[in-house]
Amino acid sequence: MRWLDHREPMPEALHGAVIALGNFDGFHCGHQAVAGEAIRWAHEEGRPSIIATFDPHPVRFFRPDVPPFRLTTLEQRQELYLAAGATAMLVFHFDAALAGTSAEDFISEILVKRFGAHGVVTGGDFTFGKGAKGNVALLRELGGELGIKNRVIEAVEDGSEVVSSSRIRDALRDGDPETATRLLTRPFAIRGIVEHGDKRGRTIGYPTANLSIDKYLRPKYGIYTVTGRILATGEVLKGAASIGIRPHFELPKELLEPHFFGFSGDLYGQEIEVAFHHFLRPEAKFDTLDGLIVQMEKDCEEARRLLQ
Repeated sequence: MRWLDHREPMPEALHGAVIALGNFDGFHCGHQAVAGEAIRWAHEEGRPSIIATFDPHPVRFFRPDVPPFRLTTLEQRQELYLAAGATAMLVFHFDAALAGTSAEDFISEILVKRFGAHGVVTGGDFTFGKGAKGNVALLRELGGELGIKNRVIEAVEDGSEVVSSSRIRDALRDGDPETATRLLTRPFAIRGIVEHGDKRGRTIGYPTANLSIDKYLRPKYGIYTVTGRILATGEVLKGAASIGIRPHFELPKELLEPHFFGFSGDLYGQEIEVAFHHFLRPEAKFDTLDGLIVQMEKDCEEARRLLQ
């Protein structure tokens, strides 16, 4: 799958594409509806389809001190867009130049001249350009004058509420990964390189694979049932994981620590993806190490039951 940079000329073979425009961080079922329409439209007319995204997220550019809130990395998004059937992923690098581009220039200079877009699909609330002055009405009016066709997909609802990345983030912060899974259509997953740790888990019979949480949104700290996927081999493992600052141990350090049932291989230096399925309990500090081990045994037993 092609990975495109908005600052570079569009490859000739991708001129005339249908572009799904949005941030699409979580690529939840609402985002999938927008992208799916772009892909269907492109297939009907024998054109390439492109799904766009922004990196960094515009919120991160304007408010660099906000806590981490990302639901996916660019690599995860690329895989999701490919699985959806898109021809390419287009990354808008959100910097001062892009932030200062007027909505009119975004359409005429970027969509028309640089990309040669045939059509654009957006959600009904999509905004763009300096000061977020651009909207679907401007896309339809000015874009239409310049030869770009436009389709708008209205918000997808789950129950009585609109599906949104904010709802997913709230669910994860509340320790409700099941709701996040339903809205995303897949479990929320953190991907990272397994690091060497203090190896305390190994000494008490529960070896863990330590991962930095990096720029991902922080789910509620605690213990979860998880599955892990080793990217190099595709092997899927079941387990229980702690995410948080490990209050039982001194020198607290924020980590994701999955323990995979029955796995005895070496994961150091390998990239794995850990998917969150059920919240078991908040993290806690125990009076004794034996008390921690007893609770870990209970956690793993419950995780095995739930993952069956």
